[in-house]
Amino acid sequence: MADHAPASAVPAELLNRRAFLNRLSLILSGLIGLVLSVPILAYLLTPLIRRAPGVWLDIGSVDQFQVGETVQVAIEDPSPLPWAGQTTKTAIWLRREGLLSFVAFAVNCTHLACPVNWQAKAEIFLCPCHGGVFYADGRVAAGPPPRPLPRYDVRVRDGTVQVLTRPVPIGD
Repeated sequence: MADHAPASAVPAELLNRRAFLNRLSLILSGLIGLVLSVPILAYLLTPLIRRAPGVWLDIGSVDQFQVGETVQVAIEDPSPLPWAGQTTKTAIWLRREGLLSFVAFAVNCTHLACPVNWQAKAEIFLCPCHGGVFYADGRVAAGPPPRPLPRYDVRVRDGTVQVLTRPVPIGD
């Protein structure tokens, strides 16, 4: 009887092909994992990167604003991200409360960052997306917003109203 190779024996060329395909699938899986992890890591680390120091931005002269009036003022988001483009343009709600007393709120609702509207007759901020309502002082009055409207620091220097800018306070 002739010696035959056991049934479980695998030819060397098949073993080499199998080892090559095994390594190839591991390398491709690793590359796919790396590609998928980059956006996830960027999302998790962006809040750490975006904490740019604020800049005092001139909004206008004190005389431009009437006591008790709330107005929307366009500002630049000081995002350090070079690809931010048009998203660096935003706005704030500015109210003059006294002779030299001002308060500034973000325009973004704290629920899902929709822009809120000032309703002067009712003296409330209203979010049109999901019905969030904020009192004139930024506190939540009704709806789904979890927190009050974020505030910006405001000061008056040499007759000019200035706001301490910072990245758009979404999820603050």
